[in-house]
Amino acid sequence: RQEEALLATSSYDTTVKLWNAETGACTGTLAAHADPVYTIAFSPDGRYLASGSFDRRVLVWSVASRQVVREYIGHGGVFELSWNSAGDKLAASFSNGVSAVLDPRQPEPPSATPANPNAMQE
Repeated sequence: RQEEALLATSSYDTTVKLWNAETGACTGTLAAHADPVYTIAFSPDGRYLASGSFDRRVLVWSVASRQVVREYIGHGGVFELSWNSAGDKLAASFSNGVSAVLDPRQPEPPSATPANPNAMQE
């Protein structure tokens, strides 16, 4: 079976929608943010989708299961996300001027508090 070509859109209604790129049909809604979603980015292999919101959270979703597999909490709204070419690092830019490099392969701390120990403040 050939995998479907997907597009994703972020929305002010707090959701991320997945669309079949060939038919234009909505194939799913990802709903876990509390505020508008400003940025989304597929991992290079297409297995994951990261979403960033003004609720200060970066969520990493499994595209196959449509479930959140990793959550990071910052100290400001999330303006931009970008994966590196290997797909093992995720850069996030927050509204308070902090940029962070997140490693989705690393286990979360039990309390899942600020996820940007490598954050660089300007």
